[in-house]
Amino acid sequence: MQEKSNRPDIIILGLGPGDPELLTLRAARIINNADKIHLRTVDHPTVSGLPDSVEIISFDDYYLEEESFELVYQRITDEIIRLAKEDPVVIYGVPGDPFIAEATPAMICNRAEDEDLVVEVIPGVSFLEPTFAALQADPLPQVTILDALDMQLNHFPSFPPDKPALIVQVYSQEIASNTKLTLMSIFPDQHPVILIHDAGTGVEKIEKLPLFEIDRSPLIKNRTVLYIPPLPEGSSLESFQEIIARLRAPDGCPWDREQDHQTLRPNLLEEAFEALEAIDADDPESMQEEFGDLLLQIVLHAQIASEYGEFTMSDIIQGIHTKLIQRHPHVFSDLELEEADAVLKNWEAIKKQERDLNGEGDKGLLDGVPGSLPALTQAETYQNRAARVGFDWEDLQGVLAKIPEEISELQHENDITRQTAEIGDILFTVVNIARWMKIDAESALRGANQRFKERFKYIEKEARTNGRELSKMNLEELDQLWEQSKTMLGD
Repeated sequence: MQEKSNRPDIIILGLGPGDPELLTLRAARIINNADKIHLRTVDHPTVSGLPDSVEIISFDDYYLEEESFELVYQRITDEIIRLAKEDPVVIYGVPGDPFIAEATPAMICNRAEDEDLVVEVIPGVSFLEPTFAALQADPLPQVTILDALDMQLNHFPSFPPDKPALIVQVYSQEIASNTKLTLMSIFPDQHPVILIHDAGTGVEKIEKLPLFEIDRSPLIKNRTVLYIPPLPEGSSLESFQEIIARLRAPDGCPWDREQDHQTLRPNLLEEAFEALEAIDADDPESMQEEFGDLLLQIVLHAQIASEYGEFTMSDIIQGIHTKLIQRHPHVFSDLELEEADAVLKNWEAIKKQERDLNGEGDKGLLDGVPGSLPALTQAETYQNRAARVGFDWEDLQGVLAKIPEEISELQHENDITRQTAEIGDILFTVVNIARWMKIDAESALRGANQRFKERFKYIEKEARTNGRELSKMNLEELDQLWEQSKTMLGD
């Protein structure tokens, strides 16, 4: 069997960032000795500096003939492989470096290996070197490099915002606009950013402008990249996890190091209720603070679990990530569900499938509801889950009719055990009424509690002002102050 020659069948070379003088010596030597070179595109400044003696064949027409970049890249790959089987050597040139922001070189290498073809890759100066030279910044160790074509499809930036990022292929105002909308989900509208155009060429330009203006730049073209300076330190989940890990380290905080899941349980409960209180007060400033305190508990539990070898924060996030995708096939797959009720019923069907797969087929629909939930919330959760499978009243009137029925039953009971049960039935029915009216019973009762507290404080204040003691006032006097409080504080 004849041994295969080491002579390459395909040479893939980088054309550099745009200035012909930035071609590597190796690439320039190969091009000068070539009769013919295939280019992914001729829309690159280096091409104008190639020797006139070299025949240039571009694949630009493929971009006009195909419906997607993926199809273009596949067609280029197929053609390079076909030519390599016929010609002594095929030279294929791409802008920059073959393996930085270029899809076809890797595709060609993979196909060539399957076809027993030899590929030689000639690295080039990429757009990154002149870009960071223009910024006068070192990308190490923190800069994240992203593709605007991916970024524009996201609803949230996929990098830690307290670290700088470079977004490439911002080649049109439409791409810039879509990318801007994604970034503005976390960065302020006025966040200062930098557009770098034609880095590594004689027409290189830098624009410093606020984020909301990037899609208004008339300079945007296929060699435009966007640099995003970071938000203040400590504004990413990763930075927060580092703080918690530092607190739990051997030289960290003695109190934090002593905690475990059980000792922190009261803190988690307290912070959850404080967050609910901020929501009930409709106070965004308090919500921000309380959500932070609640997040502290979650991350602290995750850090403790990682130290115990139980699970990590990544496990938590991946678990809920997978669960959400699996339970929303109408969003992440091709299932069509337009009504909220249909979504809930499908949700329960998916959860039943999951229980069957996990060997928990005997578990009931209500078994997953935590027993530690506040009673009103637990009642509403039971009712919602039962309703998802059709076990519900036909209308609100049917639920309302249960109230006098349950009260009548209570009035006819003398045994404390039965009276307790009937009181529970009345409360359960009231929760059902709230559910039908789209009112959260727990929040409604907390609101009533707060109103009672404020009105009673008014009664106490008025009594003190008049030099009276509550315990020595009769009910008629107290009731008069109560009605007065409703007028003064709002009914």
